[in-house]
Amino acid sequence: MGAGRSLLLWGSKNNWMRNHVTNFTFVRHAVKKFMPGETATDAINATRELLKKKIPTTFTHLGENIKDLSEAETAAKHYLELINRINNEKLDIEVSLKLTQIGFDLSFGKTLEFFKQITKRAKECNNNVFIDIEDSSYVDKTLEFYKNIKEEYDNVGLCLQAYLYRTMNDLKDMIEINPWIRLVKGAYKEPENIAFKKKKNVDENFFELSKYLVRQIQERGIRVAFGTHDLRLQQQIRNEASVIGLPKEKLEFQMLYGIKTAEQFKLAEEGYNIRTLISYGEFWYPWYMRRLAERPANVWFVAKNIFRN
Repeated sequence: MGAGRSLLLWGSKNNWMRNHVTNFTFVRHAVKKFMPGETATDAINATRELLKKKIPTTFTHLGENIKDLSEAETAAKHYLELINRINNEKLDIEVSLKLTQIGFDLSFGKTLEFFKQITKRAKECNNNVFIDIEDSSYVDKTLEFYKNIKEEYDNVGLCLQAYLYRTMNDLKDMIEINPWIRLVKGAYKEPENIAFKKKKNVDENFFELSKYLVRQIQERGIRVAFGTHDLRLQQQIRNEASVIGLPKEKLEFQMLYGIKTAEQFKLAEEGYNIRTLISYGEFWYPWYMRRLAERPANVWFVAKNIFRN
């Protein structure tokens, strides 16, 4: 399982595979399991179906590690137009983005400028923006960025990863600013000295972080989204909330489009907040490979079909 995950994470950064694997018909067909299409319209159409089940969504326009600030400006413009469209169509859709998509590798200042434009427009439209966390080399810089933006805007959340040893300290370090948090397990290849390697340990840390966050919801009223498809972990979090008397409507789970859809419907029916994460765009390859790496049993399926082509 570890080798399969490592192979997929390596593949997510391999340019040859990015240029060739995306042309395989079976890959383009398989990616539809996780992504309704490459356009915002595709994602909105999927949202309309989910809203019939009382499940709102969060959109991510795929793309990261751009090479020029003109690309960052284009990405920022896309999000501004998307927020306007969401507002005009009166849909419950939040947005989430990677900072490297709007220039984080190139200019902290310009990234902050672009992000403030997006966040300001979202605030005007009574909408919210989440920052997708990237690999560990970006964490310190991203935390600094988040604290900076929180001084001016309160409609911004941050994704943190349970497989990093440091995450509990990071949470406690910024709890005074009442952060909004999306907690996930983590989907990048990280060295052993900074991240748990065994699934069991990641799960245990996810729950320890969740117990802390459940109490912060109760005590501070912060917003927390538990981003996991692990039904056992979800139940543990629900039990913990019940023990401290936190009502179910105060809990929020976020799950990916196309994964355990029936369970998403069930959470909504039971009165929990559930929000589906929908990604779209042409630059889906690295994101797709990381999704596969989260479910290493798919390695055999991918390899078998590659060698058939």
